[in-house]
Amino acid sequence: MWKPSQSGPSTPPPTPEPSRPVPPPPAFETPARPAAAAAVGEQATIGKSLVIKGEITGSESLFIDGKVEGSVNLPGNRVTVGRNGQVAASINAREIVVLGKVRGNVTATDRVDIRAEGALTGDVAAARISIEDGAFFKGGIDIRKPDAKAEPKAAPAAEAAKPAQA
Repeated sequence: MWKPSQSGPSTPPPTPEPSRPVPPPPAFETPARPAAAAAVGEQATIGKSLVIKGEITGSESLFIDGKVEGSVNLPGNRVTVGRNGQVAASINAREIVVLGKVRGNVTATDRVDIRAEGALTGDVAAARISIEDGAFFKGGIDIRKPDAKAEPKAAPAAEAAKPAQA
């Protein structure tokens, strides 16, 4: 009940609009985007309508879905030839995955992976190789040990053992 002796209005004051969280300034958002891209891994892409003739070098992984003629030199990175990719080039990389067609010699410091729908015509030099059922491969294979320093140490040990056996 309202008493005239009370001071102030009889109705409560209107409630102000609740405060909304303030988004961080754009300066804080910008560094998060490159970090997210780095987490996925940087990879360049050659689309299926592109044709490149010449030498490709760089320091990031590459996905080839178009046509490439010449040479691809990406040491320490991955080269993936997509299903639509047609490569007539020598490829040098850490890891090579073939889903399309490759004509040329490939050298990998780690591994070469020829998937079921892939075709590789050329010599392979790598530490590891995987050829799935249904894949096409024509060429030679040179399996190279990943640690080349271990090989010279093993050779003197074998030579030292020969005189002891004789």
